[in-house]
Amino acid sequence: MTNAQSANPPPNPDLARITQDLLEMARRNQEMFTQALATPEDAMRKLDPLNIGGTMAEAAQRMYFDPTRLMQANLDLWQQHMALWQSVAQKMAGQATKPVASPERGDRRFRDPEWETNPLFDFIKQSYLITSRWLVNTMAAVQGLDPRTARKMDFYTRQFADAFAPSNFIWTNPEVLRATLASRGENLARGYENFRRDMERGQGKLQLTMTDTSAFEFGRNIAMTPGKVVFQNDLIQLIQYAPTTPDVYARPLLIVPPWINKYYILDLTPDKSFIGWAVGRGYTVFVVSWVNPDTHLADKTFADYMTEGILAAVDATIRASGSPDINAIGYCIGGTLLAATLGYMAAQGDERIRSVTFFATQVDFSEPGDLQVFIDERQLANLDKLMEDKGYLEGEAMYSTFNMLRANDLIWSFYVHNYLLGRDPPPFDLLFWNSDATRMPRRTHMFYLREMYLKNNLVKPGAIELAGVPIDLTKVSIPVFLLASREDHIAPYASVFKACHHFSGPVRFVLAGSGHIAGVINPPDAAKYQYWDNRAQDGQVGELADWLGGATEHPGSWWPDWDRWLAPQSGDRVPARVPGTGALPAIEDAPGSYVMKRS
Repeated sequence: MTNAQSANPPPNPDLARITQDLLEMARRNQEMFTQALATPEDAMRKLDPLNIGGTMAEAAQRMYFDPTRLMQANLDLWQQHMALWQSVAQKMAGQATKPVASPERGDRRFRDPEWETNPLFDFIKQSYLITSRWLVNTMAAVQGLDPRTARKMDFYTRQFADAFAPSNFIWTNPEVLRATLASRGENLARGYENFRRDMERGQGKLQLTMTDTSAFEFGRNIAMTPGKVVFQNDLIQLIQYAPTTPDVYARPLLIVPPWINKYYILDLTPDKSFIGWAVGRGYTVFVVSWVNPDTHLADKTFADYMTEGILAAVDATIRASGSPDINAIGYCIGGTLLAATLGYMAAQGDERIRSVTFFATQVDFSEPGDLQVFIDERQLANLDKLMEDKGYLEGEAMYSTFNMLRANDLIWSFYVHNYLLGRDPPPFDLLFWNSDATRMPRRTHMFYLREMYLKNNLVKPGAIELAGVPIDLTKVSIPVFLLASREDHIAPYASVFKACHHFSGPVRFVLAGSGHIAGVINPPDAAKYQYWDNRAQDGQVGELADWLGGATEHPGSWWPDWDRWLAPQSGDRVPARVPGTGALPAIEDAPGSYVMKRS
């Protein structure tokens, strides 16, 4: 030990202070949840809006009538724990042993070195991994459940297992314990204040703070690409971006983002901006900025989002640019609406959209991934009831739902960081956007969930009517660029791929590395990730297994590949168009006022 170390020993923890803070946190937690539960709403809807109880009860009943399988599962658990104890004994005797259970690659919960080097924490970690995996596997093996119930049970079992990870508790997280001893419990005091702030901000519901929202200002350090709002109505503002090249392609590009979040995911910062990059490649870019709806827009329908959203934007783009037709991009649910709109336009003989690109877009919802666990008749009835008074769904509801899909990264890591370590989250542009959720009109949202997720009607010719017109995607014959992301937890690539078989025109399918956001927002200069294509199947894409078997991996961004696909479909070069100098005058500077309204 050095002199400096002996002169400055670590302070003794203030156990009384720590205990007081823990008790106060527990008391306030109980008080706020008691108040929330006491509100005059339907008790069962409030206590179990996701219909978890019914799912677990059915699984328990199935297990009860299969005692042999349950006994075998318990025997397997006992044997694994005995193996762990044997491993611990060997390690204490100085023998080299291999772990009985190891975290999956990329599991950041156990990245602290003490999870490996400290025998106690190593034992706690392995014991948890054994038990949690046993729980998940045992529930997954329950026989006789229909596929939808089985998926729901598996999802919520994993949520339960994640919640009880030792990293989420003070006394079993080595990093938290070190911080507590070093600060004499100040980390817990700060954590309690953070917890209280987030409970009050959520009005009795825990609303995690993920980033310093005060660090961002539209037009200054986020959504910075210069442009003008050239059109607006109740639902949208249309932004036309200023050119950065002396000439541009004749055919402009209209981007339809999802209305669940704000459009500026495509314009986060200059180095991450897909919009800025596309402008720099010579495209005249227009972007729909959806309004954050309130009670005045409660009766807006999915068809209204088509007519007053996409079709109005198409009209305005053509007027502002002077071009008779356009290319279009749809992202996520914006892409789903765009696909339906293309079906509507095809039925009407409207050929003003000449090509379409879909980012992480599902049109066939037969296997939509984990979001399906939130969709059944009882949950939809509960959701509809929840929206009854205001006429819209609060943005926080969808924000929380998406966070549950990656609970360890988007819930529990912040729980530990904010409340146990007592730290404030740093500024992060992507998390600022992620928390900037928008409301959804009741009728629009219920139509989308019922017709797409529950009934999968968009891919059934004529099963959906919009503005009195039956929708048939097979009548869409324009060229399609279909992008999916390999690790997408919202629109799984296998589900996105199914769209290849529902359009009659030529389809180019490309698979990007990473997930729903990073797979799309991957600028070439970042030199990150990769993408796959299969040129042998361009135009007429076959089955997914065959496509994957013949796919070629390319390092870096897919953006230049998309540019090579779109440029030949964009016409000759014409003098650059300045926003506001065409048929539509400028209303205000980008990013416009609609994007400023937070829920």
